[in-house]
Amino acid sequence: MINSNPTCAVLLIGDELLSGRTEDANLNYIAKKMTSHGVDLKECRIVADELDAIIPALNELRAKYTYVFTTGGIGPTHDDITVEAVAYAFGLDIYRDESVVKAFHDRKGGLVNENTLKMADFPVGSTLIPNNVSVAPGFNVENVYSFAGIPSIMRSMLDGVMPTLESGAEVISKSITSFAGESRISDQFEAIQNAYPHLSLGSYPSTQDDKWCTTLVVSGKEEADVAAAFGKVVAMIQDTKIEIIEIVE
Repeated sequence: MINSNPTCAVLLIGDELLSGRTEDANLNYIAKKMTSHGVDLKECRIVADELDAIIPALNELRAKYTYVFTTGGIGPTHDDITVEAVAYAFGLDIYRDESVVKAFHDRKGGLVNENTLKMADFPVGSTLIPNNVSVAPGFNVENVYSFAGIPSIMRSMLDGVMPTLESGAEVISKSITSFAGESRISDQFEAIQNAYPHLSLGSYPSTQDDKWCTTLVVSGKEEADVAAAFGKVVAMIQDTKIEIIEIVE
């Protein structure tokens, strides 16, 4: 089966993510949105607040995928360099948007300074992405969408652009969790995967009540095929007399 869904990658920008000072809260939200919209998320990278890290990653990802979503690095401080990086990647100048300048003055009055106005600078030709939480917009250049790193703002921005994105077939997933170690069922599970090469079958071990358990997931875009493969997985578990913890369909 040929995959005709649009694809995307996420580029998380920030030293604070790499140091562990901040725990990312954006990737999961983006992934869920893309799955429900029929956009296949293929890759995620985390890079430092450095032009030499952001620019090559951005250029590689935007050449490979339908969309690239960046988060972080569009604030007022010295290490907020996403605008500069995107402009350089596309060979664009940077301009100051007077409508955003006015919005800052209307909101902050005399508290506006040059650092504030840095958030009114964008690559020439950008489409601004509204920020319904605070003032500073995100921006879009061709297939690159740059969002704030603050989760509430990022979500607002992403929700705003979702209707403009090309959509594909939603991924359908079914799962079964049982008290089985992976090694006990791996051969049979692999055989089912080989019988349905166009589906994604995943095995995820964990522990419950101090016992090993495994969640088996069947995912794909065709309801009938997912149901057929999942039926074989459930039958496999039942035939081995392994206790089933949960089935999610």
